[in-house]
Amino acid sequence: MYLKFIDEVNSVMGEAVKKAGYESDDMYLGESQHADVSSSLPFRLGKELKKNPRDIALEIVARIDNKGKYIGRIETIGPYINFFANDIYVKDAVEDVLEKGKTFCSLPDNGIKVILEHTSANPTGPLHVGRGRNPVIGDTLARILRNGGYDVEVQYYVDDMGKQVATIVWGYDNLDPKALPAPQMDKPDHAVVEVYREATGRMKSDEAVEKEISGILNRYEHLDPEITEKFRNVVNICLEGQKMTLAEMNVFYDNFVWESEFVKNGSVDKVVEELSKTPYARTKDGALMLDLSSFGIEKEFVLTRSDGTSLYTTRDIAYHIWKLSNCDKAINVLGEDQKLAMQRLEATLKILGVNKTPSIVFYSFVSLPEGRMSTRKGVVVNLDDLLEEAVERAYIEVDKRRKDIPEEKKRKIADAVGIGAVRFDIIRVAAEKTITFKWEQALDFEKQGAPFIQYAHARTCSILDKAKPGNYDLSMLKEKEEAALVKKIAMLPYVIKTASDELKPHIVATYARELAETFNQFYRFVPVLSAEPELREARLALVDAARIALACSLEMLGIEALEEM
Repeated sequence: MYLKFIDEVNSVMGEAVKKAGYESDDMYLGESQHADVSSSLPFRLGKELKKNPRDIALEIVARIDNKGKYIGRIETIGPYINFFANDIYVKDAVEDVLEKGKTFCSLPDNGIKVILEHTSANPTGPLHVGRGRNPVIGDTLARILRNGGYDVEVQYYVDDMGKQVATIVWGYDNLDPKALPAPQMDKPDHAVVEVYREATGRMKSDEAVEKEISGILNRYEHLDPEITEKFRNVVNICLEGQKMTLAEMNVFYDNFVWESEFVKNGSVDKVVEELSKTPYARTKDGALMLDLSSFGIEKEFVLTRSDGTSLYTTRDIAYHIWKLSNCDKAINVLGEDQKLAMQRLEATLKILGVNKTPSIVFYSFVSLPEGRMSTRKGVVVNLDDLLEEAVERAYIEVDKRRKDIPEEKKRKIADAVGIGAVRFDIIRVAAEKTITFKWEQALDFEKQGAPFIQYAHARTCSILDKAKPGNYDLSMLKEKEEAALVKKIAMLPYVIKTASDELKPHIVATYARELAETFNQFYRFVPVLSAEPELREARLALVDAARIALACSLEMLGIEALEEM
């Protein structure tokens, strides 16, 4: 409904701007703390025409003849024109949500196919906290885009050809499993990392082992059947464990794309051949590389090793050519340390005549109060550990508050609260900003964390368990807290559109918290169950609309909308 209101304001203002003798295709509409919609066009016109923007604002407002269906008051404050929705808007907005149910937060299909790739971690061990933002940002963005009308395919690019995997293959062939340290956790990926660590140590101390590992990698690239099966097996073992972690976080994929497929089908050879013929190609000690200095990239871009085997970067080019040809829009979620790699990729795609490039959502890493997570520093906290601790801490809070419910129910609530707390604390901050994960903030039931939003949803369910709305008259909703709640609910489709357009999932997290705050304000000052019968019915209808909006918001954030807490 808010989108309709904006369209109406846009239309009314556009006509008034023309009548006032000005020209602008953009009305510069946006949210405002002082109004339902505000226009900054007079400010921009004033700057351009060297005229007092306040006078321009007054001129435009004076030319508004027809306010439309939903526009109530219009006022000017300095260079801004502020628009306020009327009572009809409040009534129709609630009706719209109740009629549509959960489809209220689904925008019409736009016919745009998106391939969104995220996480794509090395299959060498468990996922760690430092890169924990990747799956949360990627999964949340996919959920938002689907609600935004996009046809989304979520991909995980399996790096099965790297030297690290060859090291693990060597380890499984040559190491005694009984001599290895016990895995930290009873999961396949934790077992794999112990093999990887021991094999890496042997490789660093013994040149013969390093040569054997290089030979294994070479055989895999040349599609040796025996080695191919071994690579697949060890990668699948690790991937199985990583999938378990991701599933616990409510993160799922449509397609796992193996990088080796692009070697097998000849795509990588084709890329190397085409690039070797360009004026950017150079060879050094048998290795092929590109000189990208004309693109502002000084360091040479190596494509093949001296023995002719391809590198991850070369295979990534082949993957992107395939990916871009199979969608209208490709999106990658990547750590900020990948910026140079993406610049090289985009430059190489241009050299190859590929006129599309992926949209990149870069993120800063997650830190714990003890310091930044880094595998290079040897300071690693696994995501499994964080999730386990989150659920245990959530259980303590649930047990403290709900001594009256069975143990099984406490555990179920604690699972949803703990996982939700981790996801929300990661997604609430804009991707490019650094996060320091703090338990007191993540598990805040009062205002900051996911439990606060889940609790607001559970409260709506509790009210509606006691009484369902019957015949209601929404024109009875006159209190300012009621109007504020209606307007916040009605904004959800607009929020989805904005987050989809800008690829900023934190916008939905901010909205969800604000919606929970607005509902709690309504609940605090406006009686529902104890109100007069007619007013009670209207307020119950509003509570139901709030329930739908809260449930939609939590679902997009990958957080369970609990009915009881």
